[in-house]
Amino acid sequence: MVAVKSRAKRIEISGYATLIIGIVLLVVTFFNAYLFLMGVLKILPSGDLMRAFGETLAPLIEAGIRAIYLGIMGWIGSILTRRGVQVITSPSGATEREIKPEVAEAKTPKPSTEPVEPAQPQPREEGK
Repeated sequence: MVAVKSRAKRIEISGYATLIIGIVLLVVTFFNAYLFLMGVLKILPSGDLMRAFGETLAPLIEAGIRAIYLGIMGWIGSILTRRGVQVITSPSGATEREIKPEVAEAKTPKPSTEPVEPAQPQPREEGK
């Protein structure tokens, strides 16, 4: 195997590896979902309600577990694919940069150091 010297090249290779792993995981997830949906789940009508629940509950639990499994696989695959694309397309290999807008420094007047005399009440004019 060829030793990779530059850091940018190693980051790019890891981005491609992450992207490929994510895509493979998504393909496997969709293939498993297709195979799962091709199996026909039938609910048989029965006169006894307890027996019907007993016969249908096991396939429903199995279907729920498979749906959760497929959902988690798809979620992880999409995250890996997104991160791989971010690493590949980002300049200098940085995946996320915080963008801070430049704000001009606001200048506030300094308070005066001279003592301030309290305001004296104005005498009221009588007759008004």
